[in-house]
Amino acid sequence: MSRLLLNRKTPSAPALVFIFLFFILFSGPAQARGIIRWLTQTVYVPLYSHIYADERYRDKPFNLTATLSVRNTDPENGLILQNVDYYDSEGRLLKKYLAKPVTIAPLASTRFIVQESESKGGSGAKFVVIWTASKPVVEPIIESVMIGTKLQQGISFLSRGRVIAGESAE
Repeated sequence: MSRLLLNRKTPSAPALVFIFLFFILFSGPAQARGIIRWLTQTVYVPLYSHIYADERYRDKPFNLTATLSVRNTDPENGLILQNVDYYDSEGRLLKKYLAKPVTIAPLASTRFIVQESESKGGSGAKFVVIWTASKPVVEPIIESVMIGTKLQQGISFLSRGRVIAGESAE
């Protein structure tokens, strides 16, 4: 067996150079493979201003503080938040968080808080976020983070946004 390994030919220098160049030329930048760039999106983000925890609280809601987080994942281009609107379980608009558009720089983020004392949203509350960009950008991460404590009980979880409309650059 060791004789077979010793007699095995190793690739020549030109073959190694060819293999190296092949991978460099045809692999392309990681950024270009499989990443869709967008010009605008409307994103639905589930948010829970309260939940129903367990038998100890019966049908009493467990109030939560919620944070909507918008993270621009594009390293080169900014995006513009046009609307950040908060709706209740019935689909009624409760609050418009933006009086005017807000720019989020490359790799920057912003957040919007729904206080624990705000219980009008209910267990089916949601944000609808509309953003635009002057140049195609990598899809941002838009999610809500909920947290609450009662006595010695604590709870936290997150919910990812879902695109319900948009225009890709492709």
